[in-house]
Amino acid sequence: MSFVHLFKLANESGGTLYLMLFLLLLALTVIIERSRYLANMYRVGEKAIELCRSKKVINKNTIKEFHQSHNEVPVLRLLEVAIDGEHDHLNQEELSGSLEEALMHEVPKLDRSLWLLDTVITLAPLLGLFGTIIGMFNAFSVLADIQGGITQVTGGIAEALIATASGLVIAMIGIFFFNSLNTRIREVVHQMETLKVMILNRQQLFQSVSY
Repeated sequence: MSFVHLFKLANESGGTLYLMLFLLLLALTVIIERSRYLANMYRVGEKAIELCRSKKVINKNTIKEFHQSHNEVPVLRLLEVAIDGEHDHLNQEELSGSLEEALMHEVPKLDRSLWLLDTVITLAPLLGLFGTIIGMFNAFSVLADIQGGITQVTGGIAEALIATASGLVIAMIGIFFFNSLNTRIREVVHQMETLKVMILNRQQLFQSVSY
């Protein structure tokens, strides 16, 4: 199928194939951006957990060094709360509340833009069906030509189904990565919960340093 033929189909689809191309590009943009972001979150989270395991004392200098070697990520906020001098007088329950508050503020950053991918997954098949209906109208409009009508109708129906197929392909790609990204988000949130517990278990290490 040539580019000229595809261009003709796109024009005859009432613009739906152009919209579906836009949806595909939008989905790929969200997938690439979130995949890279969450992969970085997971990598830094593992290093933060290892930091708490290996260090005998976690102070501001340690966190500053960690900041300098990594971009700003949500998991670092938990470490900042742990070494905040204002929290030195808190008991474990109060510190747990402060850490939970910080965690709740940071979690929404993880699934930012995923609603766009969810919208694409829902909209693409519907848009494909709409494009197919338009193609059917165009196909059956040639029935006035008795001699070539049947051939043109069957060919037109086959071409109209391209819209449905395109919508389903976009939805399948989208739902695969949507589930994959949601799994990665759960892993990152689990890291943050783990780090919270580690901080509470090592509360004295964080509060025993001098500033």
